[in-house]
Amino acid sequence: MKIGIGSDHGGFELKEYIKEYFEKEDIEYVDYGTNSAESVDYPDYGRKLAEAVIAGEVDRGIAICGTGIGISIACNKVKGIRCALCGDTYSARMSVEHNNGNMLALGGRVVGKDLAIEIISTWLKAKFEGGRHERRVNKISDIEG
Repeated sequence: MKIGIGSDHGGFELKEYIKEYFEKEDIEYVDYGTNSAESVDYPDYGRKLAEAVIAGEVDRGIAICGTGIGISIACNKVKGIRCALCGDTYSARMSVEHNNGNMLALGGRVVGKDLAIEIISTWLKAKFEGGRHERRVNKISDIEG
């Protein structure tokens, strides 16, 4: 599985920490920026990452801003994206098992680094259950038009 990762300045430090984890665990990833803690606009990076997920450049995406709220909203504007802002492992697991989430959002100023790694690890292991959840995910897609 290849993971895309992107952040604004508020998520830059956590993004770099996550990349170290990916390298240690031999998880393939693509960094979609930003490349410093200098102020940038989160919608630009969220969109770039979400479009990469939809295009199949990466299998899933992790988006990070200060709280995770803004970048998750931006990502979810891209048709076909189901990006869940998660601050705990249970929500991360459910976002995939029940919602077939293809993106995870984290708050770089909200979630501690070690918890972020636990959330990501749980999210990466989760598999969509289908069944009754498939019907619900399809209804979400119907809303997109």
